[in-house]
Amino acid sequence: MSLGRIGQQAKQCLKNQVEYRHLNAFVSLTTFPESTLQDCEKADERHQNGNPLSTIDGQLIAIKDNICTSDRPTTCASAMLQGFYSPFPATVVERLKASGAVVAGKTNLDEFGMGSHSFNSIHGPVKSSWTKSEDSRSVGGSSGGSALAVQTGQCFAALGTDTGGSVRLPAAWTGTVGFKPSYGMVSRWGVVAYANSLDTVGVIARSVEAAKQVYNAIKCYDPRDPTSISSLTRSRIQSHLSRRSTNKHFRIGIPREYLLKELHPSIHDHWSLALQSLQRKGHSVHSISLPTTKAALAAYYVLAPAEASSNLAKYDGVRYGNKAPNDRDKSDVLFSSTRGQNFGAEVRRRILLGSYTLSSTAINNYFIRAQKVRRLVQDDFNTVFAMKHPLLEHPKETTSSSSSTLKAEEENGVDIIITPTSLNLPPLLSSLRDGDDGDPTKQFQEDVYTVPASLAGLPAISVPVPTSGWQQVGLQIMGQYGDDEMVLDAARELEGALFIDAETGD
Repeated sequence: MSLGRIGQQAKQCLKNQVEYRHLNAFVSLTTFPESTLQDCEKADERHQNGNPLSTIDGQLIAIKDNICTSDRPTTCASAMLQGFYSPFPATVVERLKASGAVVAGKTNLDEFGMGSHSFNSIHGPVKSSWTKSEDSRSVGGSSGGSALAVQTGQCFAALGTDTGGSVRLPAAWTGTVGFKPSYGMVSRWGVVAYANSLDTVGVIARSVEAAKQVYNAIKCYDPRDPTSISSLTRSRIQSHLSRRSTNKHFRIGIPREYLLKELHPSIHDHWSLALQSLQRKGHSVHSISLPTTKAALAAYYVLAPAEASSNLAKYDGVRYGNKAPNDRDKSDVLFSSTRGQNFGAEVRRRILLGSYTLSSTAINNYFIRAQKVRRLVQDDFNTVFAMKHPLLEHPKETTSSSSSTLKAEEENGVDIIITPTSLNLPPLLSSLRDGDDGDPTKQFQEDVYTVPASLAGLPAISVPVPTSGWQQVGLQIMGQYGDDEMVLDAARELEGALFIDAETGD
C-alpha cells in the first residue's frame, strides 16, 4: 500500500500505540489497522485532488471512554458499564466522521470522569511517559488517557470532557494543549453525564492550531442537546463580538487571588517569564481582582457531586448498568450490592456527598449557597472583562453612546486572563494512594485554578511551557463567554512567544 503524508502519520500513530501500550492510555483500539490505513489513504487522495472533507480529513482522533461510540464499548472506566455498547454515537463523534477524521480508539479516564489523576479506573491507572520505575507520575485527570495518547504520538488529537478542569489539567501535566470551549458551543448529546451544568467536550492536541481545527469540526448547534446554544444565539454572540476594536494587542488580566502561597515556585517563575515575553511583544499586563475565587473550589465540590448523585441514580442493574451476582444485601435492599460493588470508591464518595447536600436538612446550607457563589464567580468575571457577557441583557444605547461606552470598557477592562493551570508539578501516583494523611479531598486542590472558568462557563485553554522531563507546566488563558476565537488567538500568541524564548534561551 502506497501511503501519502496522512497515511504515513497514521502508520506512525499505530506503531506508537503498540510501543506505548504499557502506559495504559487506551482501553480499546481498532482491531483492523489495515482498514484505518485505507481510510487515511482515501483522505490522502482527497487532499491531493483539492477536495478534502475538512482540515482534519484522515487524521486519527482518540475518544475519551465516556463519549458514546456505536462500534466500540463505552465503559466510563467503570465495572457498572463494562461491556456496554451504545446504540448510537455521540454528536461529536458523528461530526468528526463527517469531517473525514478516523477514530483511533477509546481512552482511559477516572471512573465517570471523577478524579484528577486518571487512576480511579477499572482498567488500571494511566502512567506517565516519563515513568522510570514501577512508580509513575500522574498525567492528570480525568482525561489523562486522551492527553497521554496525544503526548506520545498515538493520535493526531483527542476528545476529552472538562467538568472542572479535566481537559486542562492533563494537558498541563503532559505538555500538550487542552481547550475547553464555552459551555453549550459543543454538543453533549451522547456524552455520559457527570454534572450537566458543567460538562463540556474539549480538545487535546499538540498545538493550538490542531486544537482549533478539531474544535471547528465539532462545534455546532444540536437540537437533541437542550444545553446546546442555538444558531440564532450564536449569530447574536458573533454580532456582539464584532463590535469590539481590532487592536491586535491584548490587555491581560492577572488575578491577585491566584497568587497562592501553595503555588509551586517553578510554576510561578514560568508564569512570570511568560508574561514578560508577552509584554515584549506589545501586550499589556494589568492586576485584577476576582474575590469570589477563594470560595469557587468549595462551591464546585458541592454542585458537581450533587448533580452526579442525581445522574448516577439510574445505574441500579435494573434500568441501566451491570447487575451484581447477588443484588440484595443483608437488609434485603434491591440493587444496594450492585451499586456498592460496581461503583469505585471515588464515585461512591461523591454520590454520598451529593446526596447529603441535596437532602432536606442540608440543601439550604450547601447546595443553595453554592449556587449563589457560582453566580458571584460569574459576576466577578463580567466585571473585569472589557466585553460584556453577550447573553446578558444590557441597557439600550444609541449608536454614538454605544461606541463611546464600548471604548471606555475596553480601556478599563481586560481581554483575557492568564493564570497557571495547576498548583503543583505532577505528583507520584504512590503519594496519592498512600499520602495525604488518608484525606482524599486534598487531591481536590489541583482544580483550584481551573474550576472558576467551569463555574462561569467560560472558554479556557492550557498552553504548555517548554520544559524538560516530567516537570511539566501549563499556563491557562480564559476569555469572556462566547469569545472562543480570542482565547485561541491569544493561545497561539503565547505559544509563539514561549517557543521563541525556548529557541533563544531567554
